[in-house]
Amino acid sequence: MPELSTARIDSWTWAVRLYKTRSAAAAACKAGHVRVNGEKAKPAQTLRVGDEVRARVGDTERILIARRLLVKRVGAVVAADCFEDRTPPPPEKAETPSTIVRERGAGRPTKRDRRILDELRGR
Repeated sequence: MPELSTARIDSWTWAVRLYKTRSAAAAACKAGHVRVNGEKAKPAQTLRVGDEVRARVGDTERILIARRLLVKRVGAVVAADCFEDRTPPPPEKAETPSTIVRERGAGRPTKRDRRILDELRGR
């Protein structure tokens, strides 16, 4: 198979498994969640080897460098070889307090009790 020189950004982000469907990848591009070399990308924008792709997936922003271009979805192992992941590691999660246990037979919590419990849970 000959090596591609360009590929559509929506097709590539779907092929390397950033998005579950190509239509989801196109929708992310239209919404401005995908940037190529710092510029907002439309779904049909061309991608070249070496371009930086920043894509917001869920709550995180993934930073990828395109190493190989794909237009069809491939296995996860092959897809991982097609980009260099420069996403910084997520911040460490704060330690959660142990579960709050009320005394047996204490009855239903009052509004004040619920507020205190919610504050302890961090809500």
